[in-house]
Amino acid sequence: MTGKAKPKKHTAKEIAAKVDAATTNKGGGKAGLVDRSGLDKGGHAKLECPLCKVTAPDIKSMQIHHDAKHPKIPFDESKLNNLHAAVHVAESSSKPRPGIRGSLKK
Repeated sequence: MTGKAKPKKHTAKEIAAKVDAATTNKGGGKAGLVDRSGLDKGGHAKLECPLCKVTAPDIKSMQIHHDAKHPKIPFDESKLNNLHAAVHVAESSSKPRPGIRGSLKK
């Protein structure tokens, strides 16, 4: 039986991917709240196509998508779904916070 006591070796690519995942803001939680709310210009998609639900960051990109994928239907800006308008920013939550071990007892 070979390889039982040998330590596993990680590749440089795998280590770099782990470091990148640990240090890059992916937009979740409190760190991504400003991005999701649309108050600041972020890299997240703002508009959604009403026909196929594909997202785009701005009007120009959405018009390019529409011309390429839906050429028979005329482009109408008013029918686009604004995803940033749908997100509500909650400053303080009314839910009680759990205790030390996840219990709601006080």
